[in-house]
Amino acid sequence: MICYGPRVYEGDVLAGNWQRPGKGKIPKVAAELDLVVEDADSGFCGAVVACDKEAVTLEDRFGRRRLFPLAPAAFLLDGKPVTLVRPTAAPTGPRRSASGSIAVEGLRARVARESRIYVEGVHDAALVEKIWGHDLRVEGVVVEYLEGVDDLPAIVAEFGPEPGRRLGVLVDHLVPGSKESRIAAEITSPEVLVVGHPFVDIWQAVKPSVLRIPAWPDVPRGVPWKEGVIAALGWRMEPAEAWRRILGAVSAYTDLEPELLGRVEELIDFVTEAS
Repeated sequence: MICYGPRVYEGDVLAGNWQRPGKGKIPKVAAELDLVVEDADSGFCGAVVACDKEAVTLEDRFGRRRLFPLAPAAFLLDGKPVTLVRPTAAPTGPRRSASGSIAVEGLRARVARESRIYVEGVHDAALVEKIWGHDLRVEGVVVEYLEGVDDLPAIVAEFGPEPGRRLGVLVDHLVPGSKESRIAAEITSPEVLVVGHPFVDIWQAVKPSVLRIPAWPDVPRGVPWKEGVIAALGWRMEPAEAWRRILGAVSAYTDLEPELLGRVEELIDFVTEAS
């Protein structure tokens, strides 16, 4: 990696006149690993560490990573606007897992830890496995599903958390004033971490663009959420089939909303760190 500090350019590259007819087309540049570019909007400068069909991940000199969409003329390379595109050939360098971490070649799953991660339902478990499965096997962490969190205090008590035997819990719709937030507040053990995302259901953690829909529809109160979504989208299928369609469209962490990504990473760190 080269420089990640502020740069001074001649003129204003965002003034708009660089796209006028006759000024030339904005070049397309393959987002190869370690290519150093700057996001024209925010000024974030970093090296390419991952790229898929929709987004590129940059890492700055402090190790901070940010995800940016592959929008036209969204980046600066040596002070000049460019459009980053996904490399046509597989990038060289370490292979990465679906979560963006460096894949461990020839992995033999580690013996399972006593610590666990609990999620609400089978769909949550399937999504976590698809994106973080490699990481979880490296760390020896087992994910189990609860079929809801109404009995969470009793479930935690039965698990018996203690130093070296931690429990992480991922909760849907964990927002202030919700039933889920009141239940989570009952858990006080320092060996248990309860985190959540704001989505009514894990389906919403998948970016709408991945499914080629403009947005997840609002479902009126009193209407079962999954059935309401299916009806609003005009899908002629049962919830189980709809979920297979949704999960099948997900291939990497960039297909998921940041509100879920951060929480799962937080849980993995919690149950694997020394107590």
